[in-house]
Amino acid sequence: MATTLLSAGVAAAGFLAVGAAPAQEGPDWKPTRPLRWIVPFPPGGGNDTVARAVGQRLAETLGQPVSIDNRAGAGGALGAEIAARSPADGYTLFLAGVATHGIQPALGGKLSYDPVRDFAAVSLLATAPLILVVHPSLPVKSVQDLIALARKRPGTLNYASNGRGGSSHMAAELFASLAGVQMTHVPYKGLGPALTDLLGGRVDLMWSSVVAILPQVQAGKLRGIATTGSSRSPVTPQLPTIGEAGLAGYQTASWYGVVVPAGSPPTAVERLATELARIIRLPALREQLLADGASPVGSTPKAFAEHIASELARWTKLVRDARIQAD
Repeated sequence: MATTLLSAGVAAAGFLAVGAAPAQEGPDWKPTRPLRWIVPFPPGGGNDTVARAVGQRLAETLGQPVSIDNRAGAGGALGAEIAARSPADGYTLFLAGVATHGIQPALGGKLSYDPVRDFAAVSLLATAPLILVVHPSLPVKSVQDLIALARKRPGTLNYASNGRGGSSHMAAELFASLAGVQMTHVPYKGLGPALTDLLGGRVDLMWSSVVAILPQVQAGKLRGIATTGSSRSPVTPQLPTIGEAGLAGYQTASWYGVVVPAGSPPTAVERLATELARIIRLPALREQLLADGASPVGSTPKAFAEHIASELARWTKLVRDARIQAD
């Protein structure tokens, strides 16, 4: 599903025909037709929230619409494949994250894209911890409560995720491995249906991006237990980190960044990186992201490429050491 974000004064939607005028190249690269931003998860999740907030402002500054194209499937791998095979002309953006450029490659499966070779890094937009939440009916109020209950009832606790091999799934697998417990994975096609079943009590718990699930916690519909970062989240300071709560060595987080197909014009990469870094610094957007639980970054292409390389190395080691396998 694609949604078009119109820039001020631009009434066009969709994409121009193949014969459209080419982009102007040079230090001040200026797009002459709409841009497509592929988000590898359904609408409504943390990835989609960040892309839409940033995409609206990117459309305004570039003077062209930015069409958000949600391509969910295979833990983000489907959208990544589509983006990798798109024209390398600066007009296709991809919202890269820990799932597509960290976890999926680390699991060692057969991917139809290479996270480094097939993409050029543009900018790391924001990072956000995950939050461990349970249905209020579950007799769990702390990490230690959850570990004790899971050990007492091995395999009977059901945890939801927004797809196999995604950050939510792997956060739970890492927890189970380090805590020495068994839980049953119930994968869904996106956060929406997973959240519906969790709210309805059909599954017991879930790890999810703070950006996506904070409103349900604040409304008292779900119980927040802990967060997954190295330090407490500023939007949930009352919740300890999982490591702080007693599970030593546990840490993971979501992150959101922009990449483009490898071979895209360097001038386009430079312009996009410059504008994205500027947009992330806008007070209104920073406040919006922080309120949603995300920490704004806005990096250079080089810094983002280094971040991706470190994430690949980190997740490869974690998967190997913890013997994690995608079910």
